[in-house]
Amino acid sequence: MARLILSLDSQVLAEYNMNKERYTIGRLPDNDIRIDNPAVSGHHSLIINILNDSFLEDLNSTNGTYVNGKLIKKHALQHGDVVTVGHHQLRFVEDDEQQDEFEKTMVIQPSARPVEKLRSVADPAASAPSATGIRRALAEGQAAFKPAKLQVLSGAFAGRELELSKALTTLGRPGVQVAAITRRADGYFIVHVDSGTQGDYPLVNGSAIGAQARRLQDNDVIQLAGVKMGFFEG
Repeated sequence: MARLILSLDSQVLAEYNMNKERYTIGRLPDNDIRIDNPAVSGHHSLIINILNDSFLEDLNSTNGTYVNGKLIKKHALQHGDVVTVGHHQLRFVEDDEQQDEFEKTMVIQPSARPVEKLRSVADPAASAPSATGIRRALAEGQAAFKPAKLQVLSGAFAGRELELSKALTTLGRPGVQVAAITRRADGYFIVHVDSGTQGDYPLVNGSAIGAQARRLQDNDVIQLAGVKMGFFEG
């Protein structure tokens, strides 16, 4: 299913699932996507969804409708297109492709993980890496666990969800900030792996996690590499 993510000055304001045939965009209350701003016409634009295709049309608006910076009258929407209506932007996202894009951006594959810098999550009080401890923790995590997921709360991927289905998930941007979430029998733990600046640790609920592993609680908010994510169990 396609979605539209509404933003203003890079701040996400709302998200709309494209599950109907027609969506009107405009300033008046009867629009499906209402943008209450003087730069937006009463009925500014229209989106028509036909099977797997979405078509955008300008409704003779005063200030015009733009896609990727170009003025349009009609346009077949593609994944990643940015529609500008007045001062607001609507990013068109096709879910499957967005999931791939998010994972390419934030989920680090095993071959790229700086594993030697992981703290032992089998013993959160440990001060030095322990490969044996990590392997033991991963084995315990496979044995019994509650399902959990991350939901992106900020940025272009806001609303995106990532199931924590693996025993070890490494997230972030190498050279900026990297952390790992490990699953074990007694819960999920987040541990700092690497960062571009020494002592630049990820935040949980606004507080730096430090060098040791921290157990995550339901509804915790993680801030990593400039992205906020909610942690949810169950």
